[in-house]
Amino acid sequence: MNIDLTDTTSGQINAALVKARRAAGFPAVGMVLTLVIVTDEGNHYDALRAASDASKEHPSRTLVVIRRPGRSPRDRAQARLDAEVRLGGETGTGETVLLRLHGELAAHAYSVVLPLLLPDAPVVVWWPEDAPRNPSRDLLGTLAQRRITDAAATEDPVAALGLRAENYAPGDTDLAWTRVTPWRSVLASALDQRHSRINSAVVEGEEYNPSTELLALWLADRLRVPVERVVSRGPGITAVRLVTDEGEICLDRPHGQLAELAVPGQPDRHVALHRRSTAELIAEELRRLDPDEAYQHALCYGVSKLVLTPQPQPQPEAGR
Repeated sequence: MNIDLTDTTSGQINAALVKARRAAGFPAVGMVLTLVIVTDEGNHYDALRAASDASKEHPSRTLVVIRRPGRSPRDRAQARLDAEVRLGGETGTGETVLLRLHGELAAHAYSVVLPLLLPDAPVVVWWPEDAPRNPSRDLLGTLAQRRITDAAATEDPVAALGLRAENYAPGDTDLAWTRVTPWRSVLASALDQRHSRINSAVVEGEEYNPSTELLALWLADRLRVPVERVVSRGPGITAVRLVTDEGEICLDRPHGQLAELAVPGQPDRHVALHRRSTAELIAEELRRLDPDEAYQHALCYGVSKLVLTPQPQPQPEAGR
């Protein structure tokens, strides 16, 4: 069910939500949290689709904040709120409200969103693209227990990680960190099987891939050994090698789907390590809303501590 509201108010939007729930036959509110997505007109569709898929696991009220300040002084002077209330269908098991803030109202998203939050429910704010310099001090960020950014969506992902570390506050997280969860799980399991001293580590991945940087920082922080960062063609993270007294533990994923795990004294085996969708990443982040200390320690360990080495490329044969 869709309800379009033009030049509206937060009170009218709340009334439309109640009307939509009654028309759909479930007047009770069964939402577990409020997810606020701060995006623009060009990127809201993909973000909303990911949130709708994640709502199947976490029924939530999704508020999509789309700022449209206008280009001319006349447009900026005309403040207006347009909204679209969606319930059922492609929105999953939750409620969705698209909020288009026109003119001067684009600078006052906090005042629009605050009356629409679910009472006594946690709030998560997600910036799929352009995140503020300091998410915890952003007005919308102050409403949230969890603030999600994505360094991979920036022009300089490694610099973005440095900025995240400089302005980190409990509750901050980044999808670049969420992407390394399967790698961390497999490596931790492999180390549980072989209790031998680790001397050094190598992490291979694309040059500007923030997940590769965070995985290397996590290993350096947890193992307290030198970690070499090797640049590969990707996609994403391609391999992790841990040099131990008994040999090399290697987790190799050259094509972004199936990985091969080699542990000294054991037969090599394949591990499902596919690159996950944004919906899967958001669903994982919504499972826990407490501060992620592992992310904090890895992020604040320092990007500058990594040694960046380009991977040698095959040379063309003579005569070709």
